[in-house]
Amino acid sequence: MGSDNSNWHSELDYDKWVSLPVAGPRPSARYKHAAAVIDEKLYIVGGSRNGRQLSDVQALDLRNLSWSTIKLKAQSQADNHAISGHSMVKWGNKLLLLGGLSKETSDNVTVLSVNLESQVTGVLEATGKIPVARSGQSVTLVGSKLIMFGGEDRHRQLLNDVNILDLETMIWNVVETTKTPPAPRCDHTAVVHVDRYFLIFGGCSQSTFFNDLHVLDLETLEWSQPQIQGNLVFSRAGHAGVSIDEKWFIVGGGDSKSGATETLVLDMSTLALSVLTSVNQKDSLASEGLSVSSALVNGEQFLVAFGGYNGKYNNEVFVMKPKPKDSKQPKIFKSSAAAAAASVTAAYALAKFESLDLTAFENSKNKVDLSVEYGVIKEEKKALESSIAWIKAEKSTLKAKLDEINETHTDLSKELHSVQGQLAAEKSRCADLETQISELQTKLSSMQSIEEKVQALRSQKSALDSNSSTPSQGYNGSWRWMSP
Repeated sequence: MGSDNSNWHSELDYDKWVSLPVAGPRPSARYKHAAAVIDEKLYIVGGSRNGRQLSDVQALDLRNLSWSTIKLKAQSQADNHAISGHSMVKWGNKLLLLGGLSKETSDNVTVLSVNLESQVTGVLEATGKIPVARSGQSVTLVGSKLIMFGGEDRHRQLLNDVNILDLETMIWNVVETTKTPPAPRCDHTAVVHVDRYFLIFGGCSQSTFFNDLHVLDLETLEWSQPQIQGNLVFSRAGHAGVSIDEKWFIVGGGDSKSGATETLVLDMSTLALSVLTSVNQKDSLASEGLSVSSALVNGEQFLVAFGGYNGKYNNEVFVMKPKPKDSKQPKIFKSSAAAAAASVTAAYALAKFESLDLTAFENSKNKVDLSVEYGVIKEEKKALESSIAWIKAEKSTLKAKLDEINETHTDLSKELHSVQGQLAAEKSRCADLETQISELQTKLSSMQSIEEKVQALRSQKSALDSNSSTPSQGYNGSWRWMSP
């Protein structure tokens, strides 16, 4: 990328992430922040770093790639608080922040408004059935309504409720749905297609990371779960998603052990899932708690990613220029729902075809059928070849992991045998010490007995000495008497 930062967008290749050469100081690295692009500026609000919530608002001018800090004026002290794990949407000339963790102890979800023109922030009063306070939820704008799904409350209770806030009346309502809802979760991502189908993907509970897709029909209020090839999709939470036209781009996330390296794209009209590109495991894009937004710069669409955590906190800015609509996507894995959608489309086309005068097509009918069949087989061949290539790569990866595990097992076995040998030697040494201690105790007992005998002999000697002194005096007296 050249030195002219204002011309960065003209030098990008399609479907490749590129780090932007941002000028000047950057915001502090963080994750679980919120982001939005408005008028060619990327706004970053709040987030978390080292267990501490942040309260700053930063803006990146995507034309000259320079950061600036937005100094907000709070209507009250309570309106200016640090926050993370929240959601943010653009509404008119305002940014609306919902949910998240902060030092404020409200029992219910609050809606914080940031006026970008006056740079004044304040809480918007809402009524109705206000949802319980939470973080890790998803919030999606549909017309003038916000759809909030799931999250985790202050007591770490996971949720799977659907709540709608009418931004024109500021009234909350709980949506009563039918069929099987998604399992309670947080840190998922959500999108709405053609203002009718509400989709959620991934997320986690306290023990499980998900890679499932669920769809709520906003007209019938029925949940469904289209089947995607889950073994081909890394389970993840803390990922980010954004839609452009009929495509839903999903970036990053992880399972607390490793980050998701693939950038996925879901064609929401056919439910065909693709791996758009991949990054290295240590790349900032393979992070949890990052953000991704869509930006229109000089008439071109871009994806803009920021922040995240993958063992370290990040503050890099990455951009991607997606291919235009008619470009083919690599590695398409069609779900059964996509096949069903294709069948419906084919049936509809066949019904229209049969309603025509077929005599005009009688001579070319067989050729058309063969052409269509050949095209279908060709596409199936491509899909199978792609799947085989992926399986081979996965097999190679698993073999490498297995070899590493076997090598680790061998090393651990050697270490175990060494420790067992040392332990046996120590046991033998302990046994010798116990024997020596027993012998010393026996000797000590013998010494006590000997000492008692010595003491008795001393007593006897003392008695004998006392008795022998008296006869000596008598004998001397007799000797004196007998002498002349």
